[in-house]
Amino acid sequence: MKTRIVSVLALASLILAFAFLATALAAPNKANLPAAPAANALPATPAAMPADPAEPHRQIREALAALRRAKEHMQHAAHDFGGHRVEAIEANQAIKHLEICLKYDKD
Repeated sequence: MKTRIVSVLALASLILAFAFLATALAAPNKANLPAAPAANALPATPAAMPADPAEPHRQIREALAALRRAKEHMQHAAHDFGGHRVEAIEANQAIKHLEICLKYDKD
């Protein structure tokens, strides 16, 4: 009986730890959020807004660039990485799928 209680408590603590970790990773980074405007500040005018909005889907574009760099590196590598070089060069499928994702962008 004591073993069962300890097992249930250990399982519950693991579930709570993973739930906390998942919510902490999904929460926005407060360091990257803009500061809240002061109560007496004037509302922003269109002229005060930046002319170039943030790049849409920055993470997908960065992933595409990283895959292309990795593929280029593997193509010119001196060794075969334990026989996985040829398969790693086949990053074309992942690149293709990310490009398709950007084509279907609805923003």
